[in-house]
Amino acid sequence: MSKTLLYGATKIDETNAAYAAVASLEQFQWKNRVFIVIADRDNSRAARQENQLLADRAALEERDMVILKLAGSSIKLLFGSGDGLDGEALRQELDMPDTGEFAAFLLGKDGTVKLKASEPITSGELFAIIDGMPVHAGETVRHDK
Repeated sequence: MSKTLLYGATKIDETNAAYAAVASLEQFQWKNRVFIVIADRDNSRAARQENQLLADRAALEERDMVILKLAGSSIKLLFGSGDGLDGEALRQELDMPDTGEFAAFLLGKDGTVKLKASEPITSGELFAIIDGMPVHAGETVRHDK
């Protein structure tokens, strides 16, 4: 499996068949990219990650982003829209750290994990990764960055 280390994050090789679409987030497939913040015990890194991303809502909207925060098995929608989210199912589907440890995941529009970070990632780094993703048939790139 090919991985590239990027600022404390692991960019996942999207051609690896072991990374199947996350079923509990199927409602977002082919419509949204999903960024999941896993809260740490004192919430400090999760809060830093949340603030970093939500500071540029226009860029999130341009990239069709949904931002979720998972604390234990409780899931909260921070940006975008969605319903019927099951934090426990999501925790089981993704290779999540132990409760109390920070992590962040980026799922592409195909529903597969594209990035797993063990430290907060800047919005610039995240947007650079997203902007480097292949454009799928019928999808248009709307940002000028």
